[in-house]
Amino acid sequence: MNEKQFGFRPQKSTVDAALTIKTFVQECLYAGDVIVLISLDVQGAFDATWWPGVLREIKKSKCPKNLYNLTRSSFTQRTAAMTMNSLRTEKPVSIRCPQWSCCGPGLWNLQFNSLLQLKFMARTKLAAYADDLLIATRGESIRAVENYTNAEMSKIDEWARRNKIKFNE
Repeated sequence: MNEKQFGFRPQKSTVDAALTIKTFVQECLYAGDVIVLISLDVQGAFDATWWPGVLREIKKSKCPKNLYNLTRSSFTQRTAAMTMNSLRTEKPVSIRCPQWSCCGPGLWNLQFNSLLQLKFMARTKLAAYADDLLIATRGESIRAVENYTNAEMSKIDEWARRNKIKFNE
């Protein structure tokens, strides 16, 4: 797991995430830089966990094949069904990790970890806690930090599209 992920990890907390960003912000202020902070929250989080993305990350992490196959099997042929009076309808499902499942947080972290592994500029600091992401970017002027932030947000936007994730407005 990436060191920027503070959620669902032993010895990590929201306080640790906040202190990481606080330290970065203090360094920027002492240097006279302009800082932009952006807070993003994933829409639906566990419900948004996209199984192909999780499986891709499990493969990349060199997880033992038997655990990969077990996870893939648990995602296979899932359906959501609704019955109303005498009518029943079913639809295939390719997302959702129930928040109450014991593996849900770990599977979410795997998918979110791929965002944290993106190449960000040295002037940007990220901290993630569960489905929340805080992005801090520094620049020499308002225009510069705005340009840097837009470039970083483009990477995050592209990742979100690739992983079928939406952020709350």
